Amino acid sequence: MKKLLIALSSLILFGCTRTGLELANLPAKFSDTDIIQNVSYGEEPWQKLDIYIPKHSSEDTLPVVVFFYGGSWQDGSKDMYPFVGEGFAQHNYITVIADYSKYPQVVFPRFVDDGAKAVAWAYRNIANYSGNPDNLFLSGHSAGAHIAGLITADQRYLQKEGLNTSIIKAFAGMSGPYDFVPREEIYKAIFGPEKNYPEMQVTTFIEGNEPPMLLLWGADDTLVGQSNMDLLASKIRQQHGQVTTKIYPNVDHVGMVSSFTWFFRGKAPVLEDICQFFSQHSS
Repeated sequence: MKKLLIALSSLILFGCTRTGLELANLPAKFSDTDIIQNVSYGEEPWQKLDIYIPKHSSEDTLPVVVFFYGGSWQDGSKDMYPFVGEGFAQHNYITVIADYSKYPQVVFPRFVDDGAKAVAWAYRNIANYSGNPDNLFLSGHSAGAHIAGLITADQRYLQKEGLNTSIIKAFAGMSGPYDFVPREEIYKAIFGPEKNYPEMQVTTFIEGNEPPMLLLWGADDTLVGQSNMDLLASKIRQQHGQVTTKIYPNVDHVGMVSSFTWFFRGKAPVLEDICQFFSQHSS
């Protein structure tokens, strides 16, 4: 059983087989969550998002999570992550999952610009889908946590969209590479030249007035080091900002996001911790 769960976890993150994803996303096919697919948030063909709306009274407005998936800034698709939308829906959150441009078609910071455009779309339009734009939260895993973290910390991305980071109530990042220096050639190509590196590090932009941040990491993660969480948290505390950290024992990089699935939900309370954090910072 343990080997099976490990295999399923890998399938979920990397999309190695259609079977693994279909199993992870099975509950979404039979739930009463309303799924609206391929809504355009910009003019480019990849600028599409999906919206997951839990069953609710027509008079209710619900809090909103904009979620960015990982994939080393090169891979991934919103179509892989209904289990994330369904997980948040079970906690009564509307979820927006957006696609974004990737390397080699683009390099940094184009994918962060896409992320900010998706957040701006959600803020301006989610009321049409029973969402409350005054309770807008960001979350992400791995490269997606990096994108969401930069949008939360660096005002310039939302300013390009005529907004600022005050629209974000809080941010929750899973296994985010917030403060790393590219060593491998592929990452040098994505983020280079070297003079650009401070621009892609979330820690560069911390002034202490950012939205509250929840930084989560799995103790068995061998892809993204704990130092990313620790350095960002330390910078936030130095600037008297708001940050909470948590480490999950026996959880690896893949396991952080696969904990949202129905068959991994009991392994680590990642989803529950994120929702509780967001609830604490709701209006």
